[in-house]
Amino acid sequence: MALYAIGDLHLGFSSDKPMDVFGENWTDHYKKIKADWLAKVAPEDTVVIPGDISWAMSFEAAKVDLDWIEALPGRKILFKGNHDYWWTSKRKMADRYQTLTFVHNDFAAYEDYAICGTRGWLCPNEVQFTPDDARIYRREGIRLENSILMAKSAGYTRFLGVLHYPPTNERKEPSVFTDTFEKFGIASVIYGHVHSEQNYRYALNGNFGGVTYRLTSCDYLDFKLFKWL
Repeated sequence: MALYAIGDLHLGFSSDKPMDVFGENWTDHYKKIKADWLAKVAPEDTVVIPGDISWAMSFEAAKVDLDWIEALPGRKILFKGNHDYWWTSKRKMADRYQTLTFVHNDFAAYEDYAICGTRGWLCPNEVQFTPDDARIYRREGIRLENSILMAKSAGYTRFLGVLHYPPTNERKEPSVFTDTFEKFGIASVIYGHVHSEQNYRYALNGNFGGVTYRLTSCDYLDFKLFKWL
């Protein structure tokens, strides 16, 4: 059973929100994702989606996008992104779908791994970091640690990490997120949120403090799934 990841699907079947502001490569991007997904993913495989799944503003409006993901092969583990305004109670979401696992203030299991994470937030930086940003940043740090502690309490000893936001600022300085991943010995972390060639250079990829990080926004991956394990 393989584990894949791809983030920032930005589906908009009900909202008609174009993504080509980020480049012509976004034209019909969902068709590219689907083609690669069908070529790679078997029913017994798992795909992690680290946020920014749908442009919809309500759960009912997101149904067409979530149905599209549900129809693809494999189990899907979904984390919330900053644009996922449709996100509602886990019970309501879980009751609707058979192959979608929604992670929020908890963790998901994959074989003998616990997949732990949270949305994340802007890391402290010199461009824009308000007192409100600082509050959310601290809260998201607590949520990340709580996710890992819940998995540890459940008996897990192997962990993978997920954020939506990058784990560092543009200067790639340590953060509450990188400190937490290092503290608990998380082997590998994926995240999304970063788009366009001009911003990729600020993204953390590779080893940092003994943890391997990978940007998995779909345009960075050329709309192809990343094989995580």
